[in-house]
Amino acid sequence: MALLDLREPGLYCPAGDFYIDPVVPVDRALVTHAHSDHVCPGSRAYLSTRAGRPLVAARLGSDASIQAVDYGEPLTIGAVRVSFHPAGHILGSAQVRLEQGGEVWVVSGDYKLAPDPTCPPFEPIRCHTFVTESTFGLPIFRWSAEAEIIAAIHAWWRGNQEAGKPSLLFAHALGKAQRLLASLDAAIGPIHAHESIERLNAIYRAQGISLPPTTPTADWRRALILAPPSAQGSPWSRRFGAASTALASGWMRIRGTRRRRSLDRGFVLSDHADWPALLRAIDETRAETVWVTHGYRAPLVRWLHEHGREAVAVAAPVAEAAS
Repeated sequence: MALLDLREPGLYCPAGDFYIDPVVPVDRALVTHAHSDHVCPGSRAYLSTRAGRPLVAARLGSDASIQAVDYGEPLTIGAVRVSFHPAGHILGSAQVRLEQGGEVWVVSGDYKLAPDPTCPPFEPIRCHTFVTESTFGLPIFRWSAEAEIIAAIHAWWRGNQEAGKPSLLFAHALGKAQRLLASLDAAIGPIHAHESIERLNAIYRAQGISLPPTTPTADWRRALILAPPSAQGSPWSRRFGAASTALASGWMRIRGTRRRRSLDRGFVLSDHADWPALLRAIDETRAETVWVTHGYRAPLVRWLHEHGREAVAVAAPVAEAAS
């Protein structure tokens, strides 16, 4: 029994008459998380996790009709039993579990298995069909332990202080920036955040996520300044003078990325699963069939076939990410 099919707006559940992360407005949209490539404005009604609702509302505006449920709270929509489960990607991120007539499908959304102090950890869910992302679905993508990356950022920051340079660290405004903030040692020096990050910090703090203060300082040479990648080269970033620049991203694993982006440093830190984590997550679902969406679909499908798994590359439409 197929609980989902692929239509122009995205993944559609006929038995429940809803879409999951549609890329155009629809009557009913289930939202896995608040990144812009997963939340399309204009739908008649939305369903999200309770933890993610403030972030979804910030993306959609005050007029949006957003229903929210807790993780694991079942809801019947049409003929389908639906529940959201932690994806470990960002605050409020979820996998969507669908059940009808004993058949269970799970749509992963974006996810990671690495620990993150700003959101609940990924929850493996047994299912018949698992719909997985594959943003980093190549064997070259393997992440180091977060403690090593944070230690490297601290060393870079201290080195810049000794050289009398501000430390300008670029990171996605939603999720990555807050994860970094929650892990950085504020005793090293002042931390400042771009206004786009600070708006989201306020939502995290309102939900009890502990983040260090992010305030302006009289001495930028001692500061670590967090900004979205879009701020690189902007008048805002030039105000800090001859800053040392760095980017925290999984794409820094690719040789040449730092040079092409004219950065002084790159730190390999991602809010998505790396290759080993993708394989582990898929294995823990015990799924008989795997749908692979987004990113490097073909290599992951080929690996699964070679290891006796039924897998399909699904060309689900993807909205352009804002961050």
